[in-house]
Amino acid sequence: MSALPPLIWLQAFESAARTLSFTAAGQELGVTQAAISQRVRLLEDRLGQRLFVRHPRSLSLTPAGQAWLPSLQDGFARLTEGTREVFGDASDAPVTLRTTPVVQQNWLAPRLPAFRRQHPEVALRLVSAIWPDDFGPEGADLEIRYGEGAWPGMEALPLGGETLLPVCAPALAETIARPEDLAAHTLLHAAGFAVGWPSWLDAVGAPALSSRCAPLICDTQTMTLALAAQGEGVALTHHRLVEHRQDLAIALDRPIESDEGFWLVRPVRPRAQPEAALLWDWLKDRLGASSLGE
Repeated sequence: MSALPPLIWLQAFESAARTLSFTAAGQELGVTQAAISQRVRLLEDRLGQRLFVRHPRSLSLTPAGQAWLPSLQDGFARLTEGTREVFGDASDAPVTLRTTPVVQQNWLAPRLPAFRRQHPEVALRLVSAIWPDDFGPEGADLEIRYGEGAWPGMEALPLGGETLLPVCAPALAETIARPEDLAAHTLLHAAGFAVGWPSWLDAVGAPALSSRCAPLICDTQTMTLALAAQGEGVALTHHRLVEHRQDLAIALDRPIESDEGFWLVRPVRPRAQPEAALLWDWLKDRLGASSLGE
């Protein structure tokens, strides 16, 4: 093959491979789903190999696609870095910070005003991610992720030890004195976490309660906390996410630790723009001393 395929074909593949969706790739690149599909088809024809397995309602990468994707992403990162080194960054480009809605609402919101007062010249852009696959170096200068901290190509700083405990509306908390009292209430589950209600109930010596409590499963912690605040049940959540909330109270002060936690994350490459480095340093200075409690 004497020449690289067109850049728009490569962009279409990279976006679709990262999101595993032609529709999402089209939304990201500002074109239709059909355009992404066509560009990927043309790319596959040029390469002589299939990059995706098309399932009825989903995509998966072929072994060739999986093997090629990291090299392509590294090439885009090098191109971005080289462009910044030669031409610099746009002076009015905002610093993009990506994290989950619950971290934005319960952790960032109480803290960002102080940063903005100290550095009014820095423009900020907050974007949301819910599932692990929503994260990645593309399009974000900094991230706050949840996990075990091992992400290739990323620098990660822990936000401190993580504990989980049950919370609910203050009036409801007054009726709960021991784990057995939970049997009369709905347990609000947030999907996607390694430690959940079964782990907590087992840790406090009441594993059988899981089958006696009515469950309600949500796909975000934001929703479990909103329902808990309305008195609709008891949510198991991270202590740091409710420390500033007046509409939630600890139902039982029986925290358990998790191997997963929150991390301040940024790509190792490309080199961060000065404004992004400023926000990184500001957040880093607040990690250990207060356990993010100030």
